Amino acid sequence: MPLADAHAHLAMAAFQDDLPAVLDRSWLAGVRTVITCATSWDDMDAQVELARTHARRGVLAAAGIHPHQASQWGPDGADRLAGFVRRHPGIVAIGEVGLDYHYSFSPHEAQRSALRGQIGVARAERRPLVIHCREAREDIASILREEKAGEAGGMLHCFSEDAEFARRCLDLGLHVSFSGIVTFRKAEGIRDAARLVPLDRLLAETDAPYLGPEPVRGRRNEPARVTDVVRFLAALRGETFEAVAEATSLNAARLFGEPPAAGSP
Repeated sequence: MPLADAHAHLAMAAFQDDLPAVLDRSWLAGVRTVITCATSWDDMDAQVELARTHARRGVLAAAGIHPHQASQWGPDGADRLAGFVRRHPGIVAIGEVGLDYHYSFSPHEAQRSALRGQIGVARAERRPLVIHCREAREDIASILREEKAGEAGGMLHCFSEDAEFARRCLDLGLHVSFSGIVTFRKAEGIRDAARLVPLDRLLAETDAPYLGPEPVRGRRNEPARVTDVVRFLAALRGETFEAVAEATSLNAARLFGEPPAAGSP
């Protein structure tokens, strides 16, 4: 049964020594799509190169400025990002973007400005958004609504809020993606949200190399582990593994497209 990892960071140092083996394992586990996301200007080219090099393992690339790096955005950010996307039409999404008020590595106003600008690029370039939200739900909901993010579509990645916020995201026309966090012992609010999201809006991800699901929590995560997330979601929702695997894979394909050259070497 094909699977899709809707969010990972394959360009990070955690994978520099064995990425081909990591992707071989994900392929053997049934993972046919992996979206690798940029976080800064510095790693956008790396995502494009990874998607080119590992197309036969289903790797697709997203480009965006993470809220931690929002201070990099600047007044020319929208033109710069739009130009990058036009030069690299294989970019399938604008991400990872959003707000993070937990760490606040960039000033909140800089984060809000970068998010608004990147929603504008997503709408203009017809790319879905990959959205990060941590302790910023009210601001992010307002910005997504005001900037008409639903016209671009996209997903709340690594969902870590409650069912009420999941409903708000769904009302905005977005998908909701669950990571290994949903398996954590104290994540009952996230599990409530996972029960709520309809199958046609549900996605699964690893956020690799972070957030390994139980029982591998604390170790390096990798795309093959999306199998564990899907299996957990299926049991939680009272559905079959096959049904959730099929739905999350089809949802990813509708949102991001399918890897053009996926298959065995």
